[in-house]
Amino acid sequence: MVFMYGDTEHQARLRARGLRVTRPRLAVLDILSQGGHLEVDEITRQARERLDSVSTQAVYDVLGALARAGLARRIEPAGSPARYEARSGDNHHHIVCRGCGLIADVDCATGAAPCLDPNMTHGFAVDEAEVTYWGLCPACATLSAED
Repeated sequence: MVFMYGDTEHQARLRARGLRVTRPRLAVLDILSQGGHLEVDEITRQARERLDSVSTQAVYDVLGALARAGLARRIEPAGSPARYEARSGDNHHHIVCRGCGLIADVDCATGAAPCLDPNMTHGFAVDEAEVTYWGLCPACATLSAED
């Protein structure tokens, strides 16, 4: 399937952030907008289904540009490759399954991002905090209980 695009919301989002509209950028934005926390290999695979061809390096370049523009977020849980998601700019957190690696979003537990006000900033202008909760997802917890 060849990915076609007309005048879309994704185009407007790219333009609003000062980015050129390209087919790879539109394809990656579309993939990320479907949800999830995707590895570059999965994003590349899906992009290749939408476009005639796209290199892995081109996908990395697109993801870097989208993350810098605030249109994507890069997360890297310990022991896991980088993942990308469309949800950005709201300072949400993540919960990661120690068993299967499933990642889910968790809204800030106390409301309006108080974690952006640490006791000491060491002179830094804090604009984001990353909290990762670890545990077992329901499926892995069930398997663990059966052992």
